[in-house]
Amino acid sequence: MTLTAGEEAALVQAAMQARKQAYAPYSRYTVGAAVLTATGKVFSGCNIENAVYPATCCAERVTIFKAVSEGERRLRALAVVTHNGGSPCGICRQVMREFAPDLLVLIADAAGHVRRLTLPDLLPDSFGPEDIGYVTGAEG
Repeated sequence: MTLTAGEEAALVQAAMQARKQAYAPYSRYTVGAAVLTATGKVFSGCNIENAVYPATCCAERVTIFKAVSEGERRLRALAVVTHNGGSPCGICRQVMREFAPDLLVLIADAAGHVRRLTLPDLLPDSFGPEDIGYVTGAEG
């Protein structure tokens, strides 16, 4: 999956803007994410912490859930921005896998340095719907 330079820059910028909305009073580790769908729509989100840590939701999942809740299930690329260019957690990688096994993932730091990876780079030998015999397109 490739993006134009303009698409990439816009996606990273949307993630940077989303990061400003992060609710991270405990870790102070603010994260923003943005996803580009196959129809060209961009959805963004931020991490939202909770005093009960397992109730926290990462920016990547917030972003993907927003897209899916609006009917977008085919994802082209996702950008994530942290102060130090931290990589998505395992749960987020698995959620990405559900909707885009070959997703392009842009990981950026606050200065705008970007690493370009694919989801197979981040989650090799992944487990997906086909592993449980799910037939794509059968959802109701």
